[in-house]
Formats: sequence, structure tokens, C-alpha cells
Amino acid sequence: MTDHDLIIRSGLIVDGNGGDPFEGDVAVDGGVIAAVGAVSGRAAREIDAAGAVIGPGFVDVHTHYDGQATWDSRLQPSSWHGVTTVVMGNCGVGFAPVQPPNRDRLVELMEGVEDIPGTALREGLTWNWASFGDYLDVLAQRHYDVDVAAQVPHAALRVEVMGARAAAHVQATPEEAAEMARLAGEAVTAGALGFTTSRTLNHKSIDGELTPSYGTAEDELVAIARAVGQTGRGVMQVVSDFFEAENEAEFALLRHAMRAGRLPVSVSLVQNNLAPGGFRDVLAFVTECQEEGLSIRAQVAPRPVGLLLGLRNTLHPYMENPVWQRLADLDAAEQARLMRSEGLRHEILAAQTRTKNRQRLGGILIHKYELMYEVTDPPAYEPDPAQSIAARAERLGVTPEELAYDIMAADDGAAMFYLTFANYAGGNLDVVREMLQHPYTIPGLSDGGAHVGTICDGSFPTTLLGHWARDRGEAGLSLPFVIQRQARDTARAVGLHDRGVLAPGYRADINVVDMKSVRLHRPEMVFDLPAGGRRLLQRADGYRHTIVAGQETYRDGEPTDALPGRLIRGPQAAPAASPAL
Repeated sequence: MTDHDLIIRSGLIVDGNGGDPFEGDVAVDGGVIAAVGAVSGRAAREIDAAGAVIGPGFVDVHTHYDGQATWDSRLQPSSWHGVTTVVMGNCGVGFAPVQPPNRDRLVELMEGVEDIPGTALREGLTWNWASFGDYLDVLAQRHYDVDVAAQVPHAALRVEVMGARAAAHVQATPEEAAEMARLAGEAVTAGALGFTTSRTLNHKSIDGELTPSYGTAEDELVAIARAVGQTGRGVMQVVSDFFEAENEAEFALLRHAMRAGRLPVSVSLVQNNLAPGGFRDVLAFVTECQEEGLSIRAQVAPRPVGLLLGLRNTLHPYMENPVWQRLADLDAAEQARLMRSEGLRHEILAAQTRTKNRQRLGGILIHKYELMYEVTDPPAYEPDPAQSIAARAERLGVTPEELAYDIMAADDGAAMFYLTFANYAGGNLDVVREMLQHPYTIPGLSDGGAHVGTICDGSFPTTLLGHWARDRGEAGLSLPFVIQRQARDTARAVGLHDRGVLAPGYRADINVVDMKSVRLHRPEMVFDLPAGGRRLLQRADGYRHTIVAGQETYRDGEPTDALPGRLIRGPQAAPAASPAL
């Protein structure tokens, strides 16, 4: 006879509420936490957490697994990094609602905006849905290693209602705006967590067209926000450029939408290298709104927003070189082998110019050697500017082009560069610390499942644990703080009040972490998407056990057979007996 399904014993409990850690046990019954503290009795299974931290599972509110979740049960890399809940459908892109004639347009948009191979999407997507509710029904039939929640994307709504006119950036008629609003409200009623939109020049289709939601008139956005708000549930996520000259109008639009919808809003926020102090204007706006009683938070990243460049990646410094392009159809290992030929090296270097690739996110930066660092194992996410490719080349008495070329040619095509294009204007993460500590920010922007040839930021939670809570010392952040932000605060920001805390009645989503062993590995390119598509993955050490709904999904970084994750439909209430916090 046992008293509990699971007891995790003798760990340092960091419960997600930000208080001091304490030694104790956690008991689980029926997928929820039964007791925290000194737990007596026996369990069907017991885990010894001596020397480790017991904390809640992480909630990643900014992912793009919209396609992968329809064919894959393991939402890696996120699930390797202590994440137990993912929220997808961000940035206004996704695959529902959709009618058959519009499917290719949504694929091309996702391929361009989020760098997910169109061949993989075309082979992997079953398209056995039309409405957003249908799409949720498809997800509800699947089992996962994490819980999955979805948001309804603005671009799909526009294409559904306006067809080709959506991509031409024609303003919607009042009737079209009303229909989009109706569909958004219908999606939230069916179980979408909220509505998302993109207002940034960075988001383009594979053909270079701006995302259909760019430049949307205020009346359209406000109509949708009002319709979502009238459901009595739902949030709104917005990505905007926040150019200084346009901020006043953008802030006014966001205020109007929040007031009309009476719904929580989150905005993406990074430090722009061209306007290093501009992020503070957004934080000031967020603070003013909160003081007015409007619920808004900024999603911020815990490290530089950077791109990974290399022969196996979407971008690299030689991709526009006319001589190198003769190698473009070869696999990366063969490219690297041929590049080691002295004759070809001389020919390629002689032909190298700083031509940019404007069709890809970050393509205009592929020759910014002062922002570029060789990726090591483990990778350095607060790199010393003295180790940039430009600085190293100067010390060696060679050009940055030569040094970058030789690094790329030396590693059978696996070498990568880390291009720090935001959050690193000062050559350190001091401004990131400022953003992370702000009272109205949450960790976000990981883009898990997206930018699979250029970014691998699903590992953000491990950066919070290893770099910020351990390695940065007095200039870092406390472990209770980073766990609270990545678990409880992210969950509550999207209406998931049933998780993110270790207390009786909450979902038993739990991490057991050996903080001394927490370590990120170098990202690697694998070719396991449908149609052999490529994607970047990144593993981590230190996660002894990850538990979803009381079932262990990962042990020492390796998957178990358990797939307890399910679709989350709509907001989730806090346990009735939970303490007021």
C-alpha cells in the first residue's frame, strides 16, 4: 500500500514564488502536487533529489511549434531545457484558420518569417483542418512531452478573410475587419489562449513580402482586440519595431487596443544596436500603462539576440560570393574540404565583397565581423569583444574574411559563428539584466521550433539557470527570482494559473536540477524534419528529472516513454485551495 504516486525527496525546494529555498520533499498524486515540505509515507516511485534543486517546470510563452506539433510528439529543443509548457502561434503567423487555396501562402510566410523549411512543412502538415477550432481538435488527438497551448495568428486571419489582398497590404474594409474579429473571438472561445500580430519590417515571406499584418490600420486591430476581450478570456501578443520616430503613434494604438479589449498584452523587447537606449522608452510606456490599470508586459531575452552562421546554416559570410556559389549545391563537409584547397581559397577570397543577403532575417549583417564570435563548446553567450572575429583577425595580422574562411573550412562544415545583433551594444549583458529585473517583464522570445537554420534559443531557460543564477556571481540574478520569472510569471502572463508553482493543487510539472552540472552544449545541425529538413538543436546537462503532470518525461537529458503532455484549451484557473499570492 502506498500513500502517493511519487515523492521527490530531500531536495532544495525553489517553489516558484520567489521566496527563500528550503529543504524538503514534494509529493504527487493524480498529476497534481499533493504536499510540499516534510512528506511522510511511501510512494509508488521515489526520486532522491539530494544535492539538487526541486523547482516547477518552465513555461515558454514564445514558441513556433505550430507545424511541428502536428507531426512530432517531442517538442525539442524546448523539452530538453526544463520546459513543460509551450505557447505557440506567436508573431501573427500560423496555420489556421485556412482554406485549401491559402495553404501555400501560409507555408511561404512561415518559411520566410520563421526560417522553417517549406519542404518540411509541405510534407509534414496534414491540413486536416480549416477553422482554428478544427486545428485545435487535431492537436487534442496527440500526446506530447510538454503541454501545448496555441494562439490565433493575425496573418492567417487576414489571408482567410482577404485572400491575396492581405499580402498586398490593402487595408481591410469595415466588413472584413469585423469578420476577422469574429473569427478571432471564435478561436479564443474554441480554446486559443489569445491573438498575436506582427508589426515589424523583419517579418517577410520567403518571397520577400512583408507579413500581411504589417501596417494594419488601428481600426482593424482594435476590432479584433475588442472581440477577443468580449469572450472574457484571452491575451494579445505584439511584435513591433518600436522605432523612436513612430513610438508615440504605436503606443497610442496599443493603449487603444488594451482599453477596447480589456485584455492582457505582451510586447517583444530587445536592445537595438542602432538606438541602444530605446528599450527604456518601451519600459517606461509599459510602466505607465500598468499604473493606469492596463495589463501589459514586455517579453525579454536572457542573452544576446543572435544568429548562428555556418556552412550548414541559412546564412554565412560567403553565401553571396560568386566563386563560393559554385559549391552551394554540395553538402557542407564537401564544401569545407574543397575550401581547404589553397587555389580555391585564393580565388574565393579574391572574389569576396561585403554583398548583403537582404532576403533573410539578419542577411544584412553577415559581414559584421566585430559582432561575430566563433561558437565554442560550451558556447559563450556573454562573449568578450576581444574575441570577436574582427578583433582576433587584427591580432593575427589577417583580414576578418580570411579568419572566418579558415574557421569555416577547418571543421568539416560544422563550424558556426554567433552574430550578436541585439542586446549587446555595450559588449556585455548589463542591459539584459536591467530588462530581466524590471517589474513588468517576463522571459520570452525563445522562438522554439522556429528559425531552425539560424537560431537555437529554446535553451534560454538553461541560460537563466547557468549563466544568470550561478556563473555571473554578484552581477547575476538569484535562483528563486529566475525560476519565478520563467515558471510562475510566464504562466500567469498567458492565463495559466494552474502551474508554475510547487504548492498543493498545482499541476505536477517539476524539474530536479543539479545546479553544479548545468551546462549548455554547442548547437548542432540535424536533418530530421520531414523531407530531410534541417534544424538546429542544443542539448544541456544538469536536468536530472523533468516531470509533466506527475510523469517523468526526461531523465538526465534522455527521454522516457512517457508522453503526458496535452493540448491546453484556454486559460486555466488556480487551484481552489491555493494560497492568495
